[in-house]
Amino acid sequence: MSLLVKAQREGQTIARVTPDTAGWRYVGFAAYRLDANEVVHVLEASREVCIVVLAGAVDIETDATRWTSLGSRDSVFEDSAPVAVYLPPGVRVTIRANRRAEVGVASAPATGQYEARLIEPATMKRSTRGNGANTRYVCDILPQTEPAESLLVVEVRTPGGHSSSYPPHKHDTDNVPHESSLEETYYHRLNPPQGFAFQRVYTDERDIDESMAIEDHDVVMVPRGYHPVIVPYGYDSYYLNVMAGTQRVWHFKNDPKHEWIVERDARG
Repeated sequence: MSLLVKAQREGQTIARVTPDTAGWRYVGFAAYRLDANEVVHVLEASREVCIVVLAGAVDIETDATRWTSLGSRDSVFEDSAPVAVYLPPGVRVTIRANRRAEVGVASAPATGQYEARLIEPATMKRSTRGNGANTRYVCDILPQTEPAESLLVVEVRTPGGHSSSYPPHKHDTDNVPHESSLEETYYHRLNPPQGFAFQRVYTDERDIDESMAIEDHDVVMVPRGYHPVIVPYGYDSYYLNVMAGTQRVWHFKNDPKHEWIVERDARG
């Protein structure tokens, strides 16, 4: 089975990954495009949900709560954080677009420990990671420091000609605090949209070794292994990461063959 999920170029559902389609246990993800007044319904009986308003503006309504005009940007490539909503399992939600919008819906197993809440852009930590042509810009939407049972959600913007998720790292072994076991999806966007990027997913044993040309709106599944992204000159990259696994902590291990890059950068 390919790890690349090609985007649907027409229709409301852009791409969708479930544990069944991915052949794993934890991460679910879907991306939707909505014209004004279009609606998508979400209900996960035994999974928590994080809805990320990627672009545009939407109303999000449950039986108990209604949030209106949620949306802080027109494009994922703006230098700003998104708006998100966290929902526990069993909550029926309606997402209605006020204007053309794009939303990502992440899910993972949960028992209902936490209540529904709005996640404001101002509460999200934004940072710069890497050096030189390895520089990228990170926004922690639902990190391990914020309440959730399984989900970890983060977005990354990478300038053209740069590498990202680099040096290659993995998080597929239960060895906390050195490494945690987390499945992951990458939802890719490119600017301008006719661009492309490259992602490789590989293990030390090479029982997984897949290199993919990524186009706008494609999803890459990372069940295990290292997973760097390379962005050609002239096209900026964005991706939304969803992670979940046996423990809700993110500890990664760099590929030892490329650890020298980190050591060199640390020396300055």
